[in-house]
Amino acid sequence: MTEKKDDITIQVKGLTASFDDRAVLKDLSLDIFARQRLAIIGPASSGKTTFLRSLNRMNDLDPHFSHQGFIRLHDKDIYDPDVDVSELRRRVGMVYAVPVPLPWSIYDNLVYGLKLAGMRDRSKLDERVERSLKGAVLWDEVKDRLRDPAQNLSGGQQQRLCLARVLALDPEVLILDEPCSGLDPISTRKIEDALAELKARHTIVLVTNNIKQAARSSDRTAFFLMGELIEVGPTAELFTRPVQPRTNDYLVGNFG
Repeated sequence: MTEKKDDITIQVKGLTASFDDRAVLKDLSLDIFARQRLAIIGPASSGKTTFLRSLNRMNDLDPHFSHQGFIRLHDKDIYDPDVDVSELRRRVGMVYAVPVPLPWSIYDNLVYGLKLAGMRDRSKLDERVERSLKGAVLWDEVKDRLRDPAQNLSGGQQQRLCLARVLALDPEVLILDEPCSGLDPISTRKIEDALAELKARHTIVLVTNNIKQAARSSDRTAFFLMGELIEVGPTAELFTRPVQPRTNDYLVGNFG
């Protein structure tokens, strides 16, 4: 797979992210390519989640956060003064490790964001609900009970509902922070299958502590260590022929 500069969706250059002046990410540069799945791996406290939260400015919610460097979505720095942060977070949608369905029906969970964005046409809402649930590989399981409480779903179904809730807003980029960490193997496989299909429409960035999942579910992989990017490349190459000894040590379990 050959990437071209024109295929870059997000360009991160010289990013240092700090909390209380303690750098969590250090001078990190990384290109994220359109319609690919990028897995980010590394031990705890390597800055993986901080990196994800930088991509849609969720770190801004912490008053102790500061940054240097830039993050460009296409050619626009997301920290430019005229950037609408709410719109940015719609374009770069995030799925968290722990599913948190809203205390309403399955249907209302999915249309809440759409209504906030001004969509009122019932047929359009219904179409977006069906499309997003199909994208999250959940439609066949819930299509006959959309008015049931979302809390009645299993844990794996709730996680896919949260994925569908993000998809309903039609983001350009999907960022996922260990979305399968608490799921059984069957639910995990359904999430991975969904991501394989979704990359045709979305750029995907996945943080995972599961090395096998990274190998299965990504086109490129980046290895983070102590806030630094150690190595990035096509997943098959990084897993079989890593360039950096520290990458190899992590992959074979020599850390810790």
